[in-house]
Amino acid sequence: MQSLQEKASEWSGVSIGEAFAIDEVNIFDKIGGLNTFIALSTNFYNRVYDDEEEWFRSIFATSNKESAIRDQYEFFAQRMGGPQLFSQRKGHPALIRRHRPFTVTRVGAERYLYHMQNALDTTENIDPDSKIKMMNYFRHTAFFLAAGNQMTNNVNNPQSA
Repeated sequence: MQSLQEKASEWSGVSIGEAFAIDEVNIFDKIGGLNTFIALSTNFYNRVYDDEEEWFRSIFATSNKESAIRDQYEFFAQRMGGPQLFSQRKGHPALIRRHRPFTVTRVGAERYLYHMQNALDTTENIDPDSKIKMMNYFRHTAFFLAAGNQMTNNVNNPQSA
């Protein structure tokens, strides 16, 4: 049976090694610390909440934008070498569990990535090498969540497999 990481690599086209290249350097320090992650997350969620596609906006309808921004920048900062802000405030990231209330599909993952790429491209202080490493991580993780969502749905409804 294929692991979620393997499925994420298959669906995303990003190898596990490429996805976790973010661990080779302290991106938090390299891109200027917390303020850059705050800018990236704000930029991203402004795009998400203004998305032209109602089906995509509806995924976030029960979320508070400011809370979503904070959760994301704290997680990204923590994951990429900064302080453990997310874990200190909310506990273990547990990405699949935390995203369970949202329907994360392959199509939704692609839309997320569209906005994330645009946010990365327009956020200051992120060098080209860090953008590549971050986008590979985001791409792999988005499909990791989609695979986890599919697995959960198949476990809960074996006939949907």
